[in-house]
Amino acid sequence: MIKSMTGYGYAKRTVDAGTSGTIDITIELKSVNNRYLDCTIRLPRGFGALEDGIKQRVAGAISRGKVDVFVTIDTSRAGDALVRVNRPVADAYMAALKELSELYGLPGIVSATELTRYPDVLSLEKSETDPQTLESDVLSVLDEALTGFTAMRCAEGQNLARDILGRLDTIENLTARCEVLSPKTVADYRARLEARLSEVLAGQDIDPQRILTEAAIFADRIDIGEETVRLRSHVGQLRGMLQSDVPVGRKLDFLVQELNREANTIGSKGNDAEMARIVVDLKAEIERIREQIQNIE
Repeated sequence: MIKSMTGYGYAKRTVDAGTSGTIDITIELKSVNNRYLDCTIRLPRGFGALEDGIKQRVAGAISRGKVDVFVTIDTSRAGDALVRVNRPVADAYMAALKELSELYGLPGIVSATELTRYPDVLSLEKSETDPQTLESDVLSVLDEALTGFTAMRCAEGQNLARDILGRLDTIENLTARCEVLSPKTVADYRARLEARLSEVLAGQDIDPQRILTEAAIFADRIDIGEETVRLRSHVGQLRGMLQSDVPVGRKLDFLVQELNREANTIGSKGNDAEMARIVVDLKAEIERIREQIQNIE
């Protein structure tokens, strides 16, 4: 089953952080076509150690394409909180309040509760989450996102395959029309060539059979039998590859180039208006297949 290089996957999970609370892990994958595998990982600050493991897991799921992986790790509900007193700030406030009390004869001194209301007297610190403790959870969420990602790529791949198979049917029909026209085209060309040679060589001592032989040799040069055989062969190979379970995008691209080459040769040999029209349609279908194949892994 061929796969598209275009895909999307998403997964989110809340994991238990023990007595410290919970952590939310969200992973989103997006991919588009690319000649090679180009994987970009976007991780929260402090979690860069997880990048290699994520890249390896993604590389196991897709061999070509530009893949962006967005990882969000919300630790706001995790970690042991620690409240600290900012002694220098508190001392400065107390000194200033005492000075005001003495200067203006104000009664009393502030309570501890009142002092904590002043900016920066207290600070809240949380312990940092060790990335390594989350690696297995992150990779597990990634696997879940990759499952949806791969399913979408398979579905898109099947849509592409159906479209290409339909166009291959059209190419075979056009090839058959070329094969029907070819004998008449060759015969007409031979007749015109014989007439022209007879006219040019009139009055010269040349064996008429020699003229017929030479005309036949030149006429055979516009026969497209070999090209149509190769066209059908390439179409058959393309059909087989579209059922493959391994990446075949590059091979498909090569075969489409060969299809186009044979179509060009038929066009140059055709020497017939109807044949020329068929070749135009043939090349149009090949070009549409080429465009579709650019998105196949």
